[in-house]
Amino acid sequence: MPANTVRFKQVDVFTSVPFKGNPLAVIFDADTLSAEQMQAIAHWTNLSETTFLLKPTDPAADYRVRIFTTQGELPFAGHPTLGTAHALLESGYQPKQPGKLVQQCGVGLVELQSLHDDSGDMHGAWAFAAPPARIAPLPEHQYAALSTALRSDAIDFGATPSAVDNGAPWLVVRVNSARDCLALEPDAAALARIVQSVGTHGLAVYGPHEAGGPATFEVRCLMTGGAFGVGEDPVTGSANAALAGLLSAQNLRPGASYTARQGTALGRAGQVFVRYDDRNSKTWIGGSSVTVVDGTFRMP
Repeated sequence: MPANTVRFKQVDVFTSVPFKGNPLAVIFDADTLSAEQMQAIAHWTNLSETTFLLKPTDPAADYRVRIFTTQGELPFAGHPTLGTAHALLESGYQPKQPGKLVQQCGVGLVELQSLHDDSGDMHGAWAFAAPPARIAPLPEHQYAALSTALRSDAIDFGATPSAVDNGAPWLVVRVNSARDCLALEPDAAALARIVQSVGTHGLAVYGPHEAGGPATFEVRCLMTGGAFGVGEDPVTGSANAALAGLLSAQNLRPGASYTARQGTALGRAGQVFVRYDDRNSKTWIGGSSVTVVDGTFRMP
């Protein structure tokens, strides 16, 4: 490999079809890079996240990863976790335990496992165990302001809007239906004020599909600043993990497992699989990944 180059992959996460999920840049062999260099690369890729693979410092981990948005570093994020694992495995890495991986990142150790259904392996899909989350209900005196910011009277306040922080903080809000979710055209400035007042960087809004629909829930993630940046995220692992945890805390689980569709408003078709493992007190968030670009990255 030429000097000043490192291996690089760009993968699409939560999809098995290129261009339909959430893209991620993965930089291999990043141990010699400084945090400033990592941030410069992430700013240049202009993707929602760029990850950097490093040798683990914890003997229990298979690898270590640092996760950067265009604006800063995150201790954890979902689609980078799955996309990095996919890139590493595709490069030929053999896990310490077959069918399992342990990722070391800012929140500590995150477990991953190969995702299967009755038909077998789902396009090489993997799932991560959602990190523990802190949940804080939105104060009731902010309900009216939330409705105004979302320009919607379809919020289901029976499921208390809550700030959920699992390393990536989201304000999670339920609306009456998937159609209501897709119809949202919020006031960005007003929404940012509410989201930031509860210490989060974005809104994760969801609504149930009708029986027989394409998924259990429709999800949208609207980023309002901070390390997240601004805009709508195509498919979001951390937010879906936050949603899964909140559903459990609010006794609103749709079953032992469910699916979420995300990215519809952006012309994407992200598919997220959620499974509750009560025996081991874990919630698994999974999906497929596919490599779109494979090559080298030239360093300055």
